[in-house]
Amino acid sequence: MARFAESPCSVEVQSYIRAIPDFPLPGILFRDITPLLKDKQAFKAAVDLFVDKYKQAKIDHVVGIEARGYMLGAPLAYAIGAGFVPVRKPGKLPYSKLSESYALEYGTNSLEIHADALGNGDRVLVVDDLLATGGTAAATRRLLERLGASIAGFAFLIELEALKGRDALPGADVTTFITY
Repeated sequence: MARFAESPCSVEVQSYIRAIPDFPLPGILFRDITPLLKDKQAFKAAVDLFVDKYKQAKIDHVVGIEARGYMLGAPLAYAIGAGFVPVRKPGKLPYSKLSESYALEYGTNSLEIHADALGNGDRVLVVDDLLATGGTAAATRRLLERLGASIAGFAFLIELEALKGRDALPGADVTTFITY
């Protein structure tokens, strides 16, 4: 059963998230946000959850984790007057970059960021659609720390609480809006 944070949104955001069993591997229950993105009211309501939380936070840059973090992070950055910085999977960035490896609930991967993406002390908010084991977010944190960014927090639409992803982000301010 999902728990949903109280919000001023008129649309029940969680009702637009579908569960897909055995994707991408047997035993994984994938939380699919594409129905939410397709519906203009649900998409706006989801982005507004983030905007309402961070509009006064004085964020310099929103850092979105590929790929669904872009879908929520870019409109958030626009709405709060911040820049947007993508963190990408390997081989997608054309310029000098930093890389970090991480484990996820069904394998390993790595992330990259442009070496000049952020300046020392830039106040950033990391955004993604889902917090599972925390491996992706922790790798992003390491990348940002290497660049000297000041991490204001991590924000996720969904948290899979049983996977204890918050444990991978000790001392961080972590916000989630829907918990399964």
